Parts: sequence; structure tokens; C-alpha cells
Amino acid sequence: MTLTLTLPDGKALELPEGSTGADAARAIGRRLAEAAVAVRLDGVELDMARPLPHSGTLEVITAESDAGRHVLRHSAAHVLAQAVLDLFEGATFAIGPPIEDGFYYDFDIGRAFTPEDLMRLEARMAEIVAEDQPFERVEMSKAEAMKVFAAHPFKSEIIQGVDEGEGAAGDSVSAYRNRDFIDLCRGPHLPSTGRLAAFKLLRTAGAYWRGDEHRPQLQRIYGTAWESRKAQEDYLHRLEEARKRDHRKLGVELDYFSFPPETGSGLAVWHPRGALVRMLMEDYSRRTHLSHGYDIVSTPHIARSHLWETSGHLSFYRENMYPTMSIDDGDEYVLKPMNCPGHILIYRSRARSYRELPLRFFELGTVYRYERSGVIHGLLRARGFTQDDSHIFCMESQVGEELKNLLDFVLMVLRDFGFEEFSADLSTRPEKYVGRLELWDKATAELANALESAGLSYQVAEGEGAFYGPKIDIHVRDAIGRRWQLSTLQVDFGQPENFALEYAAAGNERERPVMIHRALFGSVERFFGVLMEHYAGALPGWLSPVQATVIPVADRHHDYAGLVAARLRDAGIRTEVDIADETVGEKLRSAITHKHPAVLVVGDSDQAAGTAGLRLRGDEERRGVPLPEVVEIIRAGCRPPR
Repeated sequence: MTLTLTLPDGKALELPEGSTGADAARAIGRRLAEAAVAVRLDGVELDMARPLPHSGTLEVITAESDAGRHVLRHSAAHVLAQAVLDLFEGATFAIGPPIEDGFYYDFDIGRAFTPEDLMRLEARMAEIVAEDQPFERVEMSKAEAMKVFAAHPFKSEIIQGVDEGEGAAGDSVSAYRNRDFIDLCRGPHLPSTGRLAAFKLLRTAGAYWRGDEHRPQLQRIYGTAWESRKAQEDYLHRLEEARKRDHRKLGVELDYFSFPPETGSGLAVWHPRGALVRMLMEDYSRRTHLSHGYDIVSTPHIARSHLWETSGHLSFYRENMYPTMSIDDGDEYVLKPMNCPGHILIYRSRARSYRELPLRFFELGTVYRYERSGVIHGLLRARGFTQDDSHIFCMESQVGEELKNLLDFVLMVLRDFGFEEFSADLSTRPEKYVGRLELWDKATAELANALESAGLSYQVAEGEGAFYGPKIDIHVRDAIGRRWQLSTLQVDFGQPENFALEYAAAGNERERPVMIHRALFGSVERFFGVLMEHYAGALPGWLSPVQATVIPVADRHHDYAGLVAARLRDAGIRTEVDIADETVGEKLRSAITHKHPAVLVVGDSDQAAGTAGLRLRGDEERRGVPLPEVVEIIRAGCRPPR
């Protein structure tokens, strides 16, 4: 019999039955075969050495593709586990998946790993790679697997069916063996360890088994792996740049915010300059929403638990909510984790007509979520944060146009903050859902149409939508190429049912509105953190808390420096005068370190001529610039986007 394979260019390839992915790659071309690490047959990824089970659409996966890097990083995780079991007697291993830009593996060796341990492990991994050990796929029954992994309780738990998605399927499991090492895995893997061109172990951390703080704490090793040493060096350079841009470090250096232990983990206090930037962001948000047809609303920080029972949050979201609290009247109250129920109550406060729709409610609403301590990360993952939350109530017939307008609005705002590269994920109907099937299909199609109209590239996340509706997640690329998920558009068929929302249609019959959730920044805090890292702390002029610093050369120039500052402030420029008892050079370095967009130095000649020395961020100093020109130059560089 013959296998008929359709290639990405539409050509057909015929091979004898029993041919492998490697055979197919060689038949296509020698160079492709040398670069191949796996194949994809009808969407299913297979090892190069695995016989192709049937005819179908075939794609060869190479190491420099995202899918190829996933394969080589998964293989690197196995090599790391092999090295740990080789070097640490009695070690047990848990799971080790590929992640974005790398991989990790969790172990129990009875203590924490040290930097010296990582050096030894890297050396052992290099030996395993040099030995070019083949990866061999093994199928076995669960009973056999329990014997093979009897010394490894975490693997045994997986086999017993705690997580059917990790190597376990029905009554059998798949594993991969190289030499004496074997690990549970679905694959695929590289043909052999020798194909690992570049890898590096980066750091260690504690990690609870299954992310449950009541389960054993394991030791996690993070690493990275790439298709070439050059690609890895480029990544390590970006990693070093990311460390310099860490918003937590910059927040302290620039005196923007802090996380005092007295407030509790994940709860920031905002210092004057940081609070000013935050105010500028929020003022921009209010101004822009008002000019685009939104109504500003405000809802309380706590509400009776009955509200969250009706919305479903108390049953579906309880583990991320703070405990209920009792008030004098005997009712139980809950800190709000979401703003949407409050907006629903405003909609429901009186009868609504189709003539009012769409209704767009907007709130800078602070919410509180109990995040596990292990996932809290500065402003990017906090326990208290403010969302620029909007909820749109509209008729079914308005959903398409509203989604298109919402997406245009989102992209406009993100561009105003300096982002230009966008992509999206479209999450579709899961197995369990609420609402009519035809409405789901229509909303999903309209989300896709909105993305296509905006010219955004997107991936479909099949079945990843919430049970109450499909959604779009918008991602941006920052200055060093990292991808951040920011804005979300979520169609909701569930809450209008939960709260029995209605409007009077044209014939006076009662209809259910469709609800659309829209978080643009995601949260003010998280967006602030992303901006800090994108700009390395040097925020655009309109967002800088200090836009100009005036530095007098000597004490006799203090009065003139004050006059210059007053002139700038009158023009709306946020200005400070540095009269510290330091040298001019030290004051200049301080202003530059604090990322001020403009620095003015004034001395005798400036005082006599009504000028200033002007240094803009990243430029050389210009001397003797007339004050009217100074004002216009700084105003132009600090002008808000709208």
C-alpha cells in the first residue's frame, strides 16, 4: 500500500506504507531533512523516526520554527532530568514542560539546588548531548509503567490518572527512553540528544507539586534551549536587557512605588511621582472614554455575597476571592473581584429601551483577588489593582459593529502609549457553555471579522473560550521583542441570563441584551509595569512626572533658575529646580538617571541673555537657547496624544 501525503505547497508525495517522518523529509529535500526535528500529520506532531500511520496533510517541523523550538526545549528538559538522576542519588522527578523561551523541570533531592549544582548539571548535560543518545518512544500499559516508575511518586500519581493530559491515555502510557533513562511523555522529541545545539540552565526556584501549597515543595530548575548558539546568545542578551528593565527595580530607583511588608504581598503603595504617572494614565483613560460615547460609573469595593452568588463568581471563582466578612446587620459581604456585577445592577436599575442601546459603562474600578504568593510578581500580578473596565449592553444585531468599534478603540489607545506590533488570540466555544449555539457561532464569526477588518494576525484557540462566551485577547510586542497580553474583548451570554436583564424591543416585546466585557489596560498597575519595562523607565514626555529639571550653575543663579521654572510651569510643563549642594555634573547625572525628558542648565550668560542650556533625553546639550524656544521644544516633546 502507498501513503499519499499533501505538502504545504499543495503538492502530493507518495511513499511506501511504513515510511517515517524522516523518510518523508528526505524525499522532499536533503537540506529540509537535515533541519527537521519532527513532522505534523493532520495537525498531530510525530517523531521523525515514527512510522506515519496514514495518509494526510504533512508538514515538516524545523528547529528554527516555534513548533521546532518547543520540541528541542522539551528534549532539553528530558536531558536535564537525566542529568539530575545521574548526579543526585535518590532524586525523584515530577514534570518538565517546555515554556516560552525555555523549559523547566521539578525535582525533589531533599534540599535546594545551589549555583555549583547547576554548573555540574550543565556539564553532565553536555556529556549526554555529546554522546548523541537516540530518543526512543516506548508504549506500555499503566501497570507496567507503575513498575517502571515505582521509585518516583510524582510520576506514579500522573500514571494513576490525576492528570490524564500528561502521557496517560486510556489503559496505556507513552514514554521516551535514551540509554538507561526513561520519562513519561507524549512527545515528540528530537531524533537524538546530539541535535541539542545550545542550552543553558538559568535559575532555580521552589515550586509546590501541582501548584498546591498543601502539597510537597519541589525544586524547579529553569533553562533555555535554542536552535543555534547565535540564537541563544541573542536571547541571553535580551534576558539581560529585561533584567535592567525590571519594573520592580525601576520602581525603587525612580521612587514610584513600593511593596512594604506591612501592606501584605501583592499590594503596592504609590509614591508621589508614581501616583502622578498613574493619575495621568487614568485622566487619559477618562478623557478618551468620554469622547467615545462611554458613561462613567462607580461601584462599591464590597457587596453582599448574594450578588456574587447570582453572578456565579462565588461558585466558580471562590479560590481567587477573599473570604466573606460579616457586618452588623448579619449579612455577609465580599471584596469585589470583578466590576461587572455592579455595572449590571446599574443597567437593571430601571426599564431599558432598544433606543438606549448600546449602553457603554466605564469605571476605573479597584478589585481584589487572592493570588497565591508564588505567582505574585510586582505590578504584573497583584492582589489589589484597578481595571479600566467597560461593559457594553447591546442588541444581538449590534454585536458585530460594536466589536469592530471596540477593537479599533483598543488599538488606538495602545498606539497612543507607543505600541505598534499587535497580534491576537481568538478563543472559541468550550464543551460546556451557556447560551444559544447560533449566537455563539455568530459572535465568534464577528470577533474574527473584527480582527480581519483591523488587519490583525491572530491564532484560534479552539475550545479556550469561557463557558459564557468567546473572546479576543490582544498582545503587544515591547521594545525588546517580548509578547504581553493586555486587552480583552469578551462576549457574555451568561450574565444577562443570571440577572434576567431585559430591554423593550421595537414591538415592545422583552428581549435579552448581549453583554461585552472590555478591559483595555488590563489593569492600571499591570499596564504601568509593562510601560516601565517597554521604555526602560524613560516614559514618554507626556507621562513623565518631571518633564524638565532646571540646574543653576552656582548659588547666585538660583533666582534666575526659579524664574525659568516658573516660565515652564506657566506653559504647563512639570518642572523642578535642583538646588542641592552638589556639583553641576552630579545634578545632571541625577536628572538623567531619573529619566527626565529635558534638563536645563543656567549660568551667568543665560541670566544676562534670557537663555538656557538645553539637553533633551538622548541628545547633546545645546547652549544659549532662548527661553521661548525652550518652552516650545519641551512642550512639543511632552504633548499628550489626545
